[in-house]
Amino acid sequence: METKIVAIDAKEPQPERIQEAARLIQRGGLVAFPTETVYGLGGDALDPEAAQKIYAAKGRPSDNPLIAHIADFGELSVLAAEIPDTARTLMRLYWPGPLTLIFKKTETVPFATTGGLDTVAVRMPSHPVARALIRAAGTPIAAPSANRSGRPSPTKASHVREDLDGHIDMLLDGGEVGIGLESTIIDVSSGEPLLLRPGFISEETLEETLGHLAVDAACMEPMASGKRPKAPGMKYRHYAPQAPMTIVHGPLAKVEKTICFHVKEALRAGKRVGILCTSESQPYYRQQLRNGCPDCHMSRLIASCSCAFPYKGAEALLMLEVSGPQTEPAKIAHHLYDALRSFDRAGIDIIYSESFEYGPLGGAIMNRLKKAAGYQILEV
Repeated sequence: METKIVAIDAKEPQPERIQEAARLIQRGGLVAFPTETVYGLGGDALDPEAAQKIYAAKGRPSDNPLIAHIADFGELSVLAAEIPDTARTLMRLYWPGPLTLIFKKTETVPFATTGGLDTVAVRMPSHPVARALIRAAGTPIAAPSANRSGRPSPTKASHVREDLDGHIDMLLDGGEVGIGLESTIIDVSSGEPLLLRPGFISEETLEETLGHLAVDAACMEPMASGKRPKAPGMKYRHYAPQAPMTIVHGPLAKVEKTICFHVKEALRAGKRVGILCTSESQPYYRQQLRNGCPDCHMSRLIASCSCAFPYKGAEALLMLEVSGPQTEPAKIAHHLYDALRSFDRAGIDIIYSESFEYGPLGGAIMNRLKKAAGYQILEV
């Protein structure tokens, strides 16, 4: 299959290009497109064969539910059998936006889309391209992240091409997305609302809205064996670079020293090592590891250092990736997946990451990092 790459204006999408993509969706094809969170891989949410194509293209387990995307409130009745008052409150405040709600599904929604569950996950994106495509297709669009299952989610069209070129019909290239983390997911299908995945809309913000919000244990620890996931990102390995990654957690000074110790040992063993850190910590690692990068001046606060440089003249490589400053967790979130993918492009063998528990987005960032590391955490 040849994947057609179509450039599209992210703010004012060209109608003829949207129509071409919509016709592919209507014929059961797959189209990757930008949302405000990450790039999604879209197919007709009401067509079980389209859902099966999505699972096949991603290599995704079929019990991992897909999120159905809508553009208007009136479309929700096609998907949701019941709309509780709590859901209406959340929809009024946060739709369109990075919030997914889980409802009891109607008979119209195929089990192929829901991973065999009697509930359906629904989101109303705010990105102009996503909304235009859903409206033109005339159907809710199931759209998990447009990457191979388990890989870091795509925040650029180039990420989608790395994973899915030749496996999908079309990619709408709308440039880099804004948020960079997947949506917050709340189950409103029964009784008390339950947070299943933290995201850009923080737990603190939602508690202010609802008064209280229960949190599923799978948000911060491995999901219990035998339990079926009610939402994407709960059960399986997600967001992961190719190299094994260890998160070092504790007071920052101890974290920095510990990372340096392990990095030096790995470099002496001839490993290609990557460090994921904040802007504030990067100078410390440069000083302690005694080799600055001659080509990268890091003049911008949020520049990702993609330069790999030799360690003491050896063939081993050390690579620093700066995800953002501690004072701006939204920028850490925005650059997280691109930083993880950069390690893959450099052929890194092992990664050490700081813990990023800064501000209201700390929970969402750590949720993604822990899953990316396979819960390999070193406490110091």
